[in-house]
Amino acid sequence: MSSSINKEELEHLAKLARLELDPSEEEKLLSDLGNILEHFKELQELDTSNVPPMAGGTDLKNSFREDTERENTNRGAGTEAFPESEKGFLKIPPIFE
Repeated sequence: MSSSINKEELEHLAKLARLELDPSEEEKLLSDLGNILEHFKELQELDTSNVPPMAGGTDLKNSFREDTERENTNRGAGTEAFPESEKGFLKIPPIFE
């Protein structure tokens, strides 16, 4: 499989990304990137002329749940594990002296 990215291009990309690559990593990346780019070439050969364009993965618009009143059932849950609490509120150490 011929790689469509060469060593100089890889070194340039690594420099832009501020990556330091040793020679074994460079060879692996060249191989991996070549495989990825070959896969994209295969995808470009697909006939998509009858596929309608999409802006997202769904046709739903403004899909919201009904806004109803409900009671909070977990008030105070977990406060027993906190080191200090007072009148149902958690006490934390002061941030500013």
